[in-house]
Amino acid sequence: MLPSAIEVLTLFVHDVVASRAFYAKVFAPRIVYEDEVSAVLEMGGVMVNLLQQEQAPELVAPLPIADSTGGARSLLTIKVENVDSLCSELEALGVPLLNGPIDRPWGRRTAAFADPSGHIWELVQEI
Repeated sequence: MLPSAIEVLTLFVHDVVASRAFYAKVFAPRIVYEDEVSAVLEMGGVMVNLLQQEQAPELVAPLPIADSTGGARSLLTIKVENVDSLCSELEALGVPLLNGPIDRPWGRRTAAFADPSGHIWELVQEI
C-alpha cells in the first residue's frame, strides 16, 4: 500500500501573482518557495503548490490540463470551529461565498468559496 500522508497539493492556476495574493489574504500561509511560475505555501502541515497552468502539462502528460471554466473540478475541505464567523471574515476580505453557511443533513454546517482560478474551498464544522 502507498503511504497515506499528502505532502504537496498542486493547484494549476491562471495567474500565479493573483493566486499568491489571494492565498496570502485568505489563509496567511508560510511561503516555502516562490518564483515567476509557482508559489509553494505551507498550510497546516500540507504544502500547496500554486503552479502556472502553462507549466503543468509535463506533470500530467499524456492527459490535458482541464479548462477551469468548465465547472467544478475539486472540493478542498477545511474543518473549522465556526463556519459563520469565518464566512464573515471572508466577506470582509472581499471574498464572495459560492454558498452557505448551510446545515447539511449529514450533520455538518458548510460554506464554499473559490480562488481566482476556480478551485473550490469548503469550510465545515460539525453540528
